[in-house]
Amino acid sequence: MNEQELLARITVNPQIFAGKPIIRGRRLAVEQVLGMLAAGDTAETLLAAYPWLEAEDVRACLVYAHRLVGHERVEPLLLETA
Repeated sequence: MNEQELLARITVNPQIFAGKPIIRGRRLAVEQVLGMLAAGDTAETLLAAYPWLEAEDVRACLVYAHRLVGHERVEPLLLETA
């Protein structure tokens, strides 16, 4: 599955989690999946916890995060000297 196909699994519904990105219209936010992975859970753990979840959904969350970070720019803070 290519990135575009994976990203199509990420949807937004203003009535679910105030419009945060979710997986395939379900009540599981991308943010939650990323948080669980960051906490040390494996994809297998997530798949066992959410029987409807597919491995491609987890990959879609990672691709989504990668795209967001890829567009992020950090500007240096300029300090005034006296």
